[in-house]
Amino acid sequence: MITEIAWKNVWRNKSRSLIVITAVAIGVFAGVFSIAAMNSSIVQRIDAAVNEELSHIQINNKDFRSSSDIQNIIRDYPSLITVLDSTPGVINTTGRIVIRGIASTASKSTGVEINGIDVEKEKRIFTLKDKLIPGTGSFFGAPTKFNSVFVGEKLAKELNIIRYTLTQDAFLKLESEGIPSAVITKLESLRDQKFPTDKKFSVAVENILASSEKNKFIYKIKEAAWSYREGSKIILSFLDINNNQTGAAFRVCGIFRTNNDMFESLSVFVPVNELRSLTGMTEGSYHRVIAKLENNDLTDKITPTLRESLPGFEVLSWKEIQPDLAMLADMMQQIYGIFMGIILAALAFGIVNTMLMAVLERTREIGMLAAIGMNRRKIFSMIMLESVFLSIVGGIIGMIISGAVIASTAKHGINLVKYSEGMEAIGYSAHLFPTIGVQFFITTTILIVLTGILSSIYPARKALKLNPVEAIRGE
Repeated sequence: MITEIAWKNVWRNKSRSLIVITAVAIGVFAGVFSIAAMNSSIVQRIDAAVNEELSHIQINNKDFRSSSDIQNIIRDYPSLITVLDSTPGVINTTGRIVIRGIASTASKSTGVEINGIDVEKEKRIFTLKDKLIPGTGSFFGAPTKFNSVFVGEKLAKELNIIRYTLTQDAFLKLESEGIPSAVITKLESLRDQKFPTDKKFSVAVENILASSEKNKFIYKIKEAAWSYREGSKIILSFLDINNNQTGAAFRVCGIFRTNNDMFESLSVFVPVNELRSLTGMTEGSYHRVIAKLENNDLTDKITPTLRESLPGFEVLSWKEIQPDLAMLADMMQQIYGIFMGIILAALAFGIVNTMLMAVLERTREIGMLAAIGMNRRKIFSMIMLESVFLSIVGGIIGMIISGAVIASTAKHGINLVKYSEGMEAIGYSAHLFPTIGVQFFITTTILIVLTGILSSIYPARKALKLNPVEAIRGE
């Protein structure tokens, strides 16, 4: 009976109730969707770190990371692999030779980390092969008599391997992309000019386009003008096993693109046998062993187990290699809680205000109910249920809208292309695919109910303090 009365009371003033419900729905939607967008950024970064850069666990010679000395190799590699293969949860392993060196072209040079890899095993552990830019070659797929190297787009730009030219094909691509004809006409002055660097091309485009046009279309223009000659040559220089300077010419077999500029600019990959022959390292010698697990949740469990089984090695999880990312992932849970807490607190004040007005307007009615025998507990329950109904209805509507919008945007993503340069510089994607777990919706529902209950306490106490006789006499 009390439940029915409370439900009817909610709709006695439809306009006021609908305003409160709408406010709750908008607040919940804003909170849930914002958290889903922030969560997607962290999830994507962790996924990229694990599947493109680090994998779950890395095992090194204890002195290798501190010195980067080529002679600090892993001793007894077969025994180490035997331990890993017998560890539940480990599904794939591979060894790498890791050398610091210099990558050079005729015009530029820069420091890099040269990774000698077993190509077939790497394919089973990392997804870097899927990041190949179409038209730049393959992931060591084409047979060649030359040494091969797989490099990142950022490094290719730094070495002037990638250039920019607005050819006829580039203009046709811009037209197909929907670039306004007025913008294309302005770009005609740059037709067939060759720009060796991203910076020089950007400056040339900025000089002929309005600021609004540049901000809106610069990235599409760069994509259209992007130019690369397959099989470009770079020189890799490094120390061999005897600490003598050596090096060789390598042909770029492909260029990859990730969302991490630092990784792209520092990491190059070559077949392990080519690097071993150039350095004079013996067969089966590696600096690093990489282990992939069944899922990321096993990382914290398996890492200490392997550390005990391999006391002579440095065993590190991706969280220890990139502690800033691990810390951010842990902090985000607290940030989500604070964020939702602020939103629910704001909504609670709105509900308190609404219910307090309802109580004051129904002073006479509440006095009559008390006078005919409705006890204080039932009056308190009635006011509390009205608050809960308002919060639950608004919360459910907000979560339904959130779920629909998240599902819709998760398919195509949210493209923050204007901020891509800054975000990718620190390893985060500018193309977000909002995602949130079912557990979050359950937790949010519980918090909404609690918000409704807490919001009802003050108005309900105000109602209980009314004197029935004075309330009946009041207007």
